[in-house]
This record gives sequence, structure tokens and C-alpha cells, in this order.
Amino acid sequence: MAHSEDHAKALELVQRAMNHQMAGEVDESIRLYRESIAVHPTADAHTYLGWAYSFQGRIDEAIAQCEIAIQLDPQFGNPYNDIGVYLMQQQKFDEAVSWLERAKEARRYEPRHFPYINLGRVYMIKGMLQKAIEEFRGALKLSPDDQELAQLLEELETKLQ
Repeated sequence: MAHSEDHAKALELVQRAMNHQMAGEVDESIRLYRESIAVHPTADAHTYLGWAYSFQGRIDEAIAQCEIAIQLDPQFGNPYNDIGVYLMQQQKFDEAVSWLERAKEARRYEPRHFPYINLGRVYMIKGMLQKAIEEFRGALKLSPDDQELAQLLEELETKLQ
């Protein structure tokens, strides 16, 4: 099979795996992500395999998959953001910041506003409300229709007045 055919099949398997994951069928999604990686390793498959592992509480394995994804495609933003979130789950807020900052700068990343929201959450937890507001403003610029985010930002700005 040609390289591009392998790549297309691998991405199709990732899509099928994501559908199973969204339906709550995590074991089947893991099987399909692994099958995708066996066909043709992609940053997407490793990132989303990590995401599936996180659903099972396997945070260290999730981080390891994201690290592989970054090696495969350093411009894919999702694994940076995901590592930041996993570190947040482990209460390692200071470590999470640099990963989330790197996610903001990655060229290939949708939804681009997530690392801003996650950084805002880190800064809120750390009591750094002004920095949290700056991150939430950045997120709102990228996702102007997010009413929940707009409300949170308004509440924080009111607190600081």
C-alpha cells in the first residue's frame, strides 16, 4: 500500500475511534486508535489514544502518548494542550503553564481557544486573577460566541473592580 493510502486509512480509523469514544465506548476506541497507529503512526492517533487513556485514569500513559504525538508533528497543538490538562488533573499547575503556552503557538490546532481557557483556569486556581482575565479575553477573541466564557470573564472583571 502506498504511503498516502496508509495515511488516509489511519486517519479514517482515528475518526471511527473518536466516534466510539464520544459514544462512551472507550475500549473499542483504544483498539481502533492502536489499529490506526499500526497502519500508519500519526500525531492525531497518539494524541487521541492518550485522551482515551485519560478517560480510564491512565494519566501517565496519556502524557506518554502526547509526547510521541509531538515527536511526530511538533506543530499539532492538541497534545501540548492535553499534557497541560493532564498536569492540571495531577495538581501540577506550574508545570502545566509551559505546555499550554506551547499549545497556543502551534500552527495546527483546533479548537484554538482551549489552551487560553485552560491557562485562565490555572491562573484562577493560583489566585492570579488579572492573568486569568487576560487568558479568558484571548479565548473569547478566538471564540466570540462562547456565552459561558463571556459570563465568566464578566464575573472575574467585576471581582477586580
